[in-house]
Amino acid sequence: MASQPLDGAPSLLVRLRGVRPSLSPAEDRVAEQVLADPRAAAGLTISELAVAASTSETTVLRFCKRLGLRGYPQLRLALAEASTGGRPQAPTSDISDEDSVDDVIAKVAHADASAVDETAQTIDRGALTAAAEAISRATRVDVYGIGASALVGMDLQQKLHRIGSMVFCWNDPHIALTSATLLGPGDVAIGVSHSGTTVETVEALELARTRGATTVAITNFPVSRLAEVADHVLATAARESSLRSGATASRIAALTVVDCLYITVAQRDLARARSAVEHTRQAVAGHHVRY
Repeated sequence: MASQPLDGAPSLLVRLRGVRPSLSPAEDRVAEQVLADPRAAAGLTISELAVAASTSETTVLRFCKRLGLRGYPQLRLALAEASTGGRPQAPTSDISDEDSVDDVIAKVAHADASAVDETAQTIDRGALTAAAEAISRATRVDVYGIGASALVGMDLQQKLHRIGSMVFCWNDPHIALTSATLLGPGDVAIGVSHSGTTVETVEALELARTRGATTVAITNFPVSRLAEVADHVLATAARESSLRSGATASRIAALTVVDCLYITVAQRDLARARSAVEHTRQAVAGHHVRY
């Protein structure tokens, strides 16, 4: 597998969206300028970008450091790469009342495809490997998710259960806390939250960690409260807009992580996993309509 680019794009823009909730107001104004038009931002001097963002050159430099860059030249280079490489520029704005059906389809399809592509670039290979190893050895795996994130959690439960893992998915906050307090060393707890700020999921994962369980977070924001209480963070890269909060793109991104995690776990004992999948397929074969 090819290594991930360090300072290049789109990984830099993906990182920026991931850390944006943790930026100061002044730094966030710089982020807004950069994300609105990376090509234009790449052509600005540090003074010009500071003026456009109504802030100081010092803030722009601090913004670069927050992204792991040495300085402003590296930011300009990464933004220039974002403008010339990767997926062609496509509509990224929210749905408007002037959009045609073709516009809507194009925007939705681009958001969903970008979510998969950018998540594949973002996901931490080391964290994925460590999480899969912990799950493969676990006595029990509990997954926590509320609302749309519960759908992702249930998909993970179904996949892992089919290869013989003892997995439970909880979307009731009280039951989640009950399960978390009964976990211990050798168990794994997985919290799913796009924002990383869902209180019920954070509480359950944090409690599981205090009981000694290995904790894993699946979230779009690696700088979030959920990530803070996780031993391993598997970050997605989906963009939600005002109208499309809870959009399919965020679930597709999370499901991409789930699929990668499932396959990586299955690889630990591939012969056993294949046998389990075949046996479960045979068990339900009689419940399909035959033509």
